[in-house]
Amino acid sequence: MKRSRLIILKSESETDYHKWLNSCKKYAESIEFSVVDLSTNNWLSNLLHSKADYYLAQPGGLAMPFKQQYDERISILVNSLHHPIYPSLNEILLYENKKFLSYWLEANEIPHPETSVFYFQREAMDFLKSTTFPIVAKANIGASGSGVHIFKNVKEAALYVREAFMGKGAKKRWGPNLAKGGLIKRGLRYISYPGDIKRKLAIYKQRKNDVQKDFVIFQEFIPHEYEWRCVRIGDSFFAHKKLVHNHKASGSLLKGYENPPFKLMDFVKEVTDRNDLTSVAIDLFETRDKGYLVNEIQCFFGQSDPYQMLVNGKPGRYINANDQWIFQEGDFNINESYDLRIQHVLELIKERGK
Repeated sequence: MKRSRLIILKSESETDYHKWLNSCKKYAESIEFSVVDLSTNNWLSNLLHSKADYYLAQPGGLAMPFKQQYDERISILVNSLHHPIYPSLNEILLYENKKFLSYWLEANEIPHPETSVFYFQREAMDFLKSTTFPIVAKANIGASGSGVHIFKNVKEAALYVREAFMGKGAKKRWGPNLAKGGLIKRGLRYISYPGDIKRKLAIYKQRKNDVQKDFVIFQEFIPHEYEWRCVRIGDSFFAHKKLVHNHKASGSLLKGYENPPFKLMDFVKEVTDRNDLTSVAIDLFETRDKGYLVNEIQCFFGQSDPYQMLVNGKPGRYINANDQWIFQEGDFNINESYDLRIQHVLELIKERGK
């Protein structure tokens, strides 16, 4: 039996791509694989004449220079060399780029909180004089709520704008996420695994050096007690609640696993079908007057529990057959859902071979 050929496209991170490695090793009977570092100078010569059934992307999400580098190089692989990339180019461009996401959501008429991006200080200040407070400021790149600020008045927001354009840059958290809690347990873990301390400190340094200057992002404040985290990988759908802590749902690690409503699943399926998104997590607000509003779309995301959804207390997934949602019990999110991604890739290869 001929094995599928996969190439993992490593980013600047020394560890992020390991989950791809773990899944590839599990499916070694079906695939052969190798790793190419997309962050080095010889990236193109290593891939120019390469042949693979799929190239597995792993974009970095810590600093804009490396994020931009990865996006540019993936764009060349797709648009010039016509290499099949997973996740898709569009999904990668949306990943950790809140400016681009806001434009994309509006252009594709997807309901979302009103978002404004300003590259001129005067324009941003004029906006603050006429907008409604509270208002949310966001960093363009940053997971787990880093770089998210809720301002209650013009004075607070104006100071943020001045720092972004004339000071040291828009402020954001670069150190430990204190909202997660469990500091003692986390500290003991690093004592047991000192190598992890060095890697974590390197991440903090990279975040600290990634200063956002000369633009700001403001988003309409949506009162909420939770966000829905909805995941689609191939034909598998999942959903759970991210509960709010200190006015933020991202990064709290507080979850609600009650049965997700079918109208939510219908909304996610419609959005992803219409825009050809098949490997994403979508975070949504649920509102009374505007319905579901898309807040984030990421092709890679954290997973603190071994499952993404519980239905009647059982882990599993939903699939849609003949416009009916069918629950299948099982462990579909092993290895932070990378195994499911590999299964999806193998399905795509099979479909292309027909």
